[in-house]
Amino acid sequence: MFQFAGGVQEIVFQLQTSLQAKGHEVKIITPRPRAHLANPPRDMILVGRSAKMNTPFATMVDFGFEADGDEIQNILDHEQFDILHFHEPWVPLLSRQILSRSSSINVATFHATPPSTIVSKSLLNAVIPYTRSVLKYLHAYTAVSDSAAEYIRSLTDEPVTIVANGVDLERFVEQPAQPTLDRKKTILYLGRLEKRKGVDYLLRAYARLRESHDDVRLVVAGKGVKLKALEKYVEQYEIPDVSFPGFIAEEDKVGLIAAADVYCSPALYGESFGIVLLEAMGVGTPVVAGNNAGYASVMTGRGRISLVNPKSTDDFAQRLELLLYDEPLRELWRDWAREHVQQYRFKTIADDYEKVYEQAIKVYA
Repeated sequence: MFQFAGGVQEIVFQLQTSLQAKGHEVKIITPRPRAHLANPPRDMILVGRSAKMNTPFATMVDFGFEADGDEIQNILDHEQFDILHFHEPWVPLLSRQILSRSSSINVATFHATPPSTIVSKSLLNAVIPYTRSVLKYLHAYTAVSDSAAEYIRSLTDEPVTIVANGVDLERFVEQPAQPTLDRKKTILYLGRLEKRKGVDYLLRAYARLRESHDDVRLVVAGKGVKLKALEKYVEQYEIPDVSFPGFIAEEDKVGLIAAADVYCSPALYGESFGIVLLEAMGVGTPVVAGNNAGYASVMTGRGRISLVNPKSTDDFAQRLELLLYDEPLRELWRDWAREHVQQYRFKTIADDYEKVYEQAIKVYA
């Protein structure tokens, strides 16, 4: 199993655990991190190298770079994998090196949704020859949502199976409310601080909300290229009760989301799914989220009340107000979330992938 760094990381690890619990032997092949792990976990194979790079899509990712061909071949010869599952296989260059040497059944999962801009479409068109050179090695295609599948469906007539991302509902569970000493309500953003995440629009909506409510605060947690600009904006416009605690360790994530009154993710584009929305559902924290295609694939039914156009400051502020202060609506939302999130348990996701593997082996082995 090949893992591409970024938001996919937790999905890959959880999928490994779930498949192992079903009796499969699963190893993760991943680019060697810049901070090299001298002794990686027993079921992890490090190969090649990685580097963090800015992309033309206003986000930063870790790219897997070339590894020694003999090293890759030795790994494949030694392991004799039945299935190789590639996450984001079109990202250069390591995936193609492994695919071109693979004698296994090759399964792909596409996670990303590129932004629909002239520049991004031009860039995607420019890499079509490379992408097609990767696709020719694949036996089965999956994507985490229809928006994530859109680009690949434009390049192949092969069926693309939608297998959603998952959430660890043994970890992300509802917790008793802990009222703050100052009785202020908390809006939380947790994630990368970059253009596509729309945090500047959250600041504008929050400032509008503060014109009529002084019992609310905003916590903007995370790191990224926009941090200093966001801090400067808060200072320049004297927006009260905004804090920037920086990077949040994974072990602190559940408590932070559970302690919030509203979790807000105003992403403008580039979201194929929305794992953090599932995490908020799991702990029972109402969500306000950008109305991009990926989030809309998760926030269905009653959950659609969570979706808003982040660029519409008045609508955004009003949606925050509703989900902060309307207790009957908050409880209706929680009732919906408790039921809706169950379909995203990792055991269910592993079952879905197992069916994809079995079908691919049946056809191609």
